[in-house]
Amino acid sequence: MRVHECPALVLNADFRPLSYFPLSLWAWQDTVKAVFLERVNVLAEYDEMVHSPSTEFRLPSVISLKEYIPLARRPAFTRFNVFLRDRFACQYCGYRSQLEELTFDHIVPRSRGGRTTWTNVVAACSTCNVRKGNRLPKEARMQPLAWPERPTVHELQANGRAFPPNYLHASWRDYLYWDTELDPS
Repeated sequence: MRVHECPALVLNADFRPLSYFPLSLWAWQDTVKAVFLERVNVLAEYDEMVHSPSTEFRLPSVISLKEYIPLARRPAFTRFNVFLRDRFACQYCGYRSQLEELTFDHIVPRSRGGRTTWTNVVAACSTCNVRKGNRLPKEARMQPLAWPERPTVHELQANGRAFPPNYLHASWRDYLYWDTELDPS
């Protein structure tokens, strides 16, 4: 493993990731700086070493902040958060898509008085979005699978846990999904 391939999983002071999706990771340089400034606790390390003229140490793979950062009370209304709320699936046909393949659709089109809000916007594949066009769902005979609502931060975090990144270092696994119910077997 190379040094630039050694990001650190960043946990809040309560040992939960700051974010599950995208997963809260810091580059090794930011992690080293935070360690030297004593802003974080090192919980796990890589085998990879870094050196300076006077010292050497193993790169941290999991860190926790010393000061708790409270989560926002309400999530920001962003395109990404709409997709995360809708679990990256078209709300008309159910097709799960890559982020770059999704669009969002206004349930009540803007040209008909619809607003760009949590309760009027859903994730849609481009095929369904074009098919629905400038019509209401009833007119297009396309009802959303789930009517849109404003999510809580906790709902978005829960949805994010369902989409693990392509790469998870073994040292991170003890700190991710720790609030998942354990199998009693």
